[in-house]
Amino acid sequence: MPFRLPSEANVNPSSMILLLSLTSLSAVSRAGFLPDKTHVLIYNDLAPGTDLVVHYKSKDDDLGVRHIAYGNDFKFHFRPSFWGTTLFYCSMQWSGTRHRFDIYKESRDLSLCSRCLWKIRTTGPCFVNYQTCYPWRPRLK
Repeated sequence: MPFRLPSEANVNPSSMILLLSLTSLSAVSRAGFLPDKTHVLIYNDLAPGTDLVVHYKSKDDDLGVRHIAYGNDFKFHFRPSFWGTTLFYCSMQWSGTRHRFDIYKESRDLSLCSRCLWKIRTTGPCFVNYQTCYPWRPRLK
């Protein structure tokens, strides 16, 4: 049975406004006005046999606690905010050590990557895309 559009008499004005809004938003996204999804990959590069325990959060989302065995990774993705304020931060623990780091900071990372690759090392997180390592933020209490 072929798909048929409803006649004008049967279309709810609210539904039509919603449909036009969604169509416009889709066109704006394809035109490049909204940022594409960003993918973040965190790789445990600590030491053989050392598990990394990470708790990822943003202001709006809690991605929970992840256990990443040495040599493994965890990935997540999101769409950066229109306002340029997206921030994902995390606490990282291993072998009685605890650190924190902003794993995605839109003001720092938006122009650098849409696939942001990080290796977590004892000395700090290393941004693989630009071969840059950062020191850990001050210790958590």
